[in-house]
Amino acid sequence: MKERMQQIRQAFTFLREADNKALPLILLGIAAGVLLGVGLGMLISIWVMPVFGLTFGMLGGLIVFNRRVQKAQYAAIEGQPGAAAAVLNVMRGQYFVTPAVAVNAKQDMVHRVVGRCGIVLVGEGSGQRVKGLIAKERKRLKRVSGDIPITTLIAGDQDGQVPVKKLTSTVNKLPRKLKKSEVPKLERKLKPLDPGVPVPKGIDPTAVMGRKRPKPR
Repeated sequence: MKERMQQIRQAFTFLREADNKALPLILLGIAAGVLLGVGLGMLISIWVMPVFGLTFGMLGGLIVFNRRVQKAQYAAIEGQPGAAAAVLNVMRGQYFVTPAVAVNAKQDMVHRVVGRCGIVLVGEGSGQRVKGLIAKERKRLKRVSGDIPITTLIAGDQDGQVPVKKLTSTVNKLPRKLKKSEVPKLERKLKPLDPGVPVPKGIDPTAVMGRKRPKPR
């Protein structure tokens, strides 16, 4: 609980510096929640109105707070090397993320995600250069993965690319091809292929989003 409160304080400090509209919107969310709670309470009993008002008010403020923090975090990392890895590393669910499995001198890079959807290669960097990196990594993995599906994505704002803020939802929407028990087996199978290339200076994928990477479930 103490660690959670510390994370909230840090997030609020970050949000206050990054988004001057956050506080008024959070207060508006609280007010809307209170009104909704009181209205629902009136339909049930006058005695539950204060409880409903307080509960819905806190919920409304928390929803707005979380959304503004997430938006500010995406804005802070967008366009920096390692931004895609930072977002992928905080995905919830049974995913194993390995940043920078392929990197070139221009700081174009490819990250690998292993989940029930199979293998996802996410590139970030210059279009043509990163496409070449992805193609090489795909060919390398195909020798070991066999019939496991390999999906390729490029993070960015150009045509055919996936914005950083939509990366996790895009990966989560991929069709599931593997059983839960097959996912860690596939990750262990691919692990010996990792070149041990360090992530170029830019973003720390495990820290930039202000949260610890969740363990795969």
